[in-house]
Amino acid sequence: MSIKDNELAPKELNIKKGMNKINARYIPPEQRYWEGRPTNPEVGIQYWHQLIQLQNLEEFKSNSHDNSIGIVGYVCDEGVRRNRGRIGARKGPEFLRERLAKLPVHFDSGKVMDMGDIVSVDRNMEACQEMLAEVVSNLLDSKVFPIVVGGGHDLAYGHFNGIARHLKNSGPTKIGIINFDAHFDMRPVEGRSNSGTPFNQILNEYKDSGLEVEYFAIGIQQQSNTRELYQVAKDMKAQYAINYDCESSGSELNALKDRLRPVVERNHYLYISIDMDGFSSAYAPGVSAPSPLGFTPYFMMKMLSFLFETKKVISFDIAELNPDLDRDNLTALLAAKIVDFVLAKLNSKQVGVAG
Repeated sequence: MSIKDNELAPKELNIKKGMNKINARYIPPEQRYWEGRPTNPEVGIQYWHQLIQLQNLEEFKSNSHDNSIGIVGYVCDEGVRRNRGRIGARKGPEFLRERLAKLPVHFDSGKVMDMGDIVSVDRNMEACQEMLAEVVSNLLDSKVFPIVVGGGHDLAYGHFNGIARHLKNSGPTKIGIINFDAHFDMRPVEGRSNSGTPFNQILNEYKDSGLEVEYFAIGIQQQSNTRELYQVAKDMKAQYAINYDCESSGSELNALKDRLRPVVERNHYLYISIDMDGFSSAYAPGVSAPSPLGFTPYFMMKMLSFLFETKKVISFDIAELNPDLDRDNLTALLAAKIVDFVLAKLNSKQVGVAG
């Protein structure tokens, strides 16, 4: 299944007008996060700090930026606080950038832009989500592939709303959400939403919208989810793979791919979200809720290869990187290497980008 590009004609991006109405703050990208080792200019781009282009969203107006990628920071951990987690994820975007800047580049890239940060004001998570939705929608309209870096996993609600706005005039559309996570993040909203509610919100709010949404969580840990949440997942027809089935080789990996293939086939698009607490704490100690029973980076890279090769991925994010709890910036480095891996896949001659 596919939707023709001319059915998704891009419009001119004018994010400043929309953002001024929202009680959140936009901070343009800063060069200080993109410092690294100098190289001989004659050999061309060798590192990320040489590759990245800083782009102020308030000055970015264009009909189309084919093969472009935009990194957006979501500087908010209010959802984690509301969910009684350990705050610190608001620092995730800056620490990821600093690690990414020093990585060597091994792909021929299109335009890769740091689009700056969306910052919560007065703990107003909802406004931060709304601004993120506005940014994601406009980037997709301009043919820029968004990579959102958090921040709490409440970013998924704003991120998905942005995708939905971009697709609203596309006719009947199906989108599959693939969430790598130890938790369902499908808690019913009781009072205010938080980092544990985004996929419940999405599935509830879009069930009669004309946008058909399918949810598949990978890495679910029984010890991290109550019986009530398993029942919620069942009632909302969510699919999931438990952490013990998330192996990087052998029959378990092939079985999981076999389960995902029908999801890929029946959806026009895929939105991929990675919660860093899905990894084993041996690889990702810097999260609010670490666990020794998570999956490995090798498993993740193989799954991302499989998913991006479908040519249906429309957007991507990483959530819950908490530098305050990290050890030797290990989690930040892992998150940065995932972004680098995704960029390599997006720029592969064999891999197309949806949207």
